[in-house]
Amino acid sequence: MIVYPNAKINIGLNVLEKRADGYHQLSSVFYPIKELRDILEILPAKDFSFSSSGIAIIGNSNICTKAFDLLKSDFGIGNVSMHLHKQIPVGAGLGGGSADGAFALKAFNELFNIRLSNIELEKYALQLGADCPFFIENSPKYITGIGEEMTNIDLNLSAYKLKFILPDLHISTLEAYRDITPQWPKKNLLDLINQPIVDWKKIVKNDFEIIAFKKYPYLREMKEKLYTDGAIYASMSGSGSVLYGLFNG
Repeated sequence: MIVYPNAKINIGLNVLEKRADGYHQLSSVFYPIKELRDILEILPAKDFSFSSSGIAIIGNSNICTKAFDLLKSDFGIGNVSMHLHKQIPVGAGLGGGSADGAFALKAFNELFNIRLSNIELEKYALQLGADCPFFIENSPKYITGIGEEMTNIDLNLSAYKLKFILPDLHISTLEAYRDITPQWPKKNLLDLINQPIVDWKKIVKNDFEIIAFKKYPYLREMKEKLYTDGAIYASMSGSGSVLYGLFNG
C-alpha cells in the first residue's frame, strides 16, 4: 500500500494562553496542501522494519513507527515493512511529520481491516501529536484547544496560486513556544477568516512571526518580497520557518 501524506498551512495562528498541563491553548485555521507531499509505502512483512529516503528525518524516533506501535499494542496487527520518502521540509511549519503519522494510522486501519472510525482514528492520532488529528479527515478546519478541537469550515483556495519560500532553517517548535507570550486577540480568528481574502493582510496574524522575525530578520524580508511580488496574503506557516503567499490565479 502506498499513501501520500500531504502538507498543511496555517492561516492565522494565535497562542492564547498556557494551560496548567504545560500545553498552549491556540486558535488557527489548517488548510491541506495536497500538491506538497511525502510518499509512504507499507507492506505486510515477517519482521518489522522502517527505512527512509529524501530529506533527512531529525531525531532517533519516527512517528510512523510510533503509529505502528499504538495499533500493534491494541489490535495485535502483523508486522510491516515501511519506507518513507520525505519531501515535505522538516521543522518548517508544514505539518509533514504529523501527516506521516496520521496517514500511517489510516493505512494500518485499512490494511488490517481494523474498522476504526475517523473519530477513533483522531483519538489515536492525538497520542502521536497535537496536529495529527487534522490529517485524518484532511480538510479545512478551524482548530482550537491544543489542536484537537476541530470545526469544519467552508474555505476553498483552489482559485489562487500558492508560492512557498523554503529557508534553509529549522525552527524548533519547543523553542518557539518557550519564547512566545500568549495573549487573547481582540477578534476571533474564525470571524476574521470569513472576511475577504484581500483584507487578511491587515487582520489575520501568526503570533510566531514576532519571535521568528526578531531572531531571523531575513524571514521578514522574505515575507515582504512575497507582497512585493504581488501576493494578496502572505504568512509564515506554523512556528516556521516556511513562508507562503497567495496569488491571484
